[in-house]
Amino acid sequence: MRAKTLDGFEIDVQTDVLNRLKMQLQGPLYTPGDAGYEESRRLWNAMIDRKPAIIVRCLGTADVMAGVRFAREHNLLLCIKGGGHNIAGLAVADGALMLDLSLMRGVWVDRESRIAHAQAGCVLGDVDRETQLFGLAAILGFVSTTGVAGLTLGGGFGYLTRRWGWTVDNVTGMDVVTADGRLVHASRDEHADLFWGLRGGGGNFGVVTGFDYRLYDVGPEVIGGIVAWPASEAPAVLELYRTLAEQAPPELTLVALMRRAPPAPWLPAERHGTPIVALLACYSGKPEEGEEVVAPIKSFGNPIGDVLVRRPYAQMQTLLDATQPKGRRYYWKSEYLPRIEPSLCEKAIEHASNVRSPHSSVILFQLGDVLNRLDDDHSPVGNRDARYVLNVAGSWEQPDDDQANIEWARNAWNDMKSFSTGGTYINFLTEDEGAERVEAALGSALQRLGEIKSRWDPQNLFRINRNVRPI
Repeated sequence: MRAKTLDGFEIDVQTDVLNRLKMQLQGPLYTPGDAGYEESRRLWNAMIDRKPAIIVRCLGTADVMAGVRFAREHNLLLCIKGGGHNIAGLAVADGALMLDLSLMRGVWVDRESRIAHAQAGCVLGDVDRETQLFGLAAILGFVSTTGVAGLTLGGGFGYLTRRWGWTVDNVTGMDVVTADGRLVHASRDEHADLFWGLRGGGGNFGVVTGFDYRLYDVGPEVIGGIVAWPASEAPAVLELYRTLAEQAPPELTLVALMRRAPPAPWLPAERHGTPIVALLACYSGKPEEGEEVVAPIKSFGNPIGDVLVRRPYAQMQTLLDATQPKGRRYYWKSEYLPRIEPSLCEKAIEHASNVRSPHSSVILFQLGDVLNRLDDDHSPVGNRDARYVLNVAGSWEQPDDDQANIEWARNAWNDMKSFSTGGTYINFLTEDEGAERVEAALGSALQRLGEIKSRWDPQNLFRINRNVRPI
């Protein structure tokens, strides 16, 4: 078996050597051609088609430790897959040893301490289902098939961010397999430097096998859903969005999106494929209060579809899943925004009208409130001046359409990035974005992250990520 080393060379890994590794594992080990290999290596973004030399499909932390030690002993290139949802495909590398944690999906909820412990292979829906049994929720994202590990290590935001901050602002501890194959617990009281670095610095410092999430009273019912209008009403709808978002209570999160109407049953069939503008709302406080708060949205203009209603919070978390299926091709460009300006809305409408695919969209996501009150060095994710996210989200089916859709996303981004805070969300960076974009995401934290890297991973074993080099 040919595999890549950390130095970029190829070496032969003998069968007897692999067999010794297999004997240390509870989960399966795959090489190309084995049943299970293709399923394990395939990611959410079909633009990523890389082939690791060896896959260890971990069933527990002991498997992770064995895999890390093996990679270190043989100087092998190492990559780690959690949910496999990262748009840049950081979970997989050609010729590498891949640790696939996607079978590690246990969630344990402690009602008294209001903490959920989630294994690193969990997707958001796993955590939501278990925590909602007790009317509790973690601060996670807004597509239920997203992996918790990548989301969290890059910062994380969703419908509850306005009330309680970034996802990493609400993590109390992590179980980490370090570069030398040890298992440690990182928190404010244990290995505090490692804990700080992991909260936005990505997978640079170890393999996180479990997360402790602080929980809050949410649900079981919220006011949530979408109201859609024809694109001809976009100027007025975006002005409504801009006005409502500026005065919205923290319990309310608003998202504006422009795209072609999907073939959803709540939209008239004759509107399918036509340009629309929509407002997505989630009010996570008392439902009776939320109904009053969202009333101006439901009564505005001439909507063609309205599913903004009382619904279970766990269902709200799945509402966008159908727009993000595994196996489609994705390319995004993203910026943090300090505010929504009328001139930005004009440009967003223009570029949304020029989409090259019926699946692509321009999205404005509201997130400012609590996260703006913390110091910028509270965690590496920083960007405490961000109040909105602009995401130019290209999405299409066929490889032949790559160039046209990528050009659309880049052109739209280039035309709107002047409205940015100068920062960007590291989890939305595509594989062609380099060091300057990582700096835009992590900013002044890079120096401190480099020092932490030197202590915990001086040989840079964990490099298939938005890499921070040891100082």
